Amino acid sequence: MAIERNIEHEVKITIPSQDIVLDGNLYVPENAKGIVAFVHGSGSSRFSPRNRFVAQYLNKGGFATLLFDLLTRSEEARDLITADLRFDIDLLSERLSGTTEWLFNNPDTREFQIGYFGASTGAAAALVSSVGRKNVKAVVSRGGRPDMAGEALAKISAPTLLIVGGEDDIVIELNNRVYDILGAQAKRMDIVPGATHLFEEPGALEKVAELALNWFSKYLS
Repeated sequence: MAIERNIEHEVKITIPSQDIVLDGNLYVPENAKGIVAFVHGSGSSRFSPRNRFVAQYLNKGGFATLLFDLLTRSEEARDLITADLRFDIDLLSERLSGTTEWLFNNPDTREFQIGYFGASTGAAAALVSSVGRKNVKAVVSRGGRPDMAGEALAKISAPTLLIVGGEDDIVIELNNRVYDILGAQAKRMDIVPGATHLFEEPGALEKVAELALNWFSKYLS
């Protein structure tokens, strides 16, 4: 499942966000045609192997990527015990919004249009943060919880792709429930046959990456 890439292009960065600093990894291939910020799911981080795989696939397709931690190390330690921060969509979307502003102001990324790739609860944060942002051109949700975006769903205008595993019955139901509420005129829900919530089955994550690349190529380039 591994995809090779030139690691010299990946840069470790820090992103100031109010009174804390978030760690990230930025990868900008030559002649990049846009950038995708990854919003990891509950209990995960920028080192999520699934997100990194999709990011590498997007890099090969000509997109820059930013994988970053939504929580600081001390917050992660707290969350391992309480599991409260991973479900705080307001906090997570606020962190993503701050990171988006950082992308707008960073000389290496400020010219790019932006896409969001959210997983699990991170998908809800991506949807909330996209509201009112003209430079956020597309959102992709992998096994996401768009239902947790609440009232923001009707206000979303960015083209939105929902990707769900065919064996992930609960998440399929949750995505179906909010699909008609999504305000985006361009929206689609793709079900990957035979895939469970983490898309660990052979070929499942490759299909996710292919769907995401096609979506971003259509709306972000």
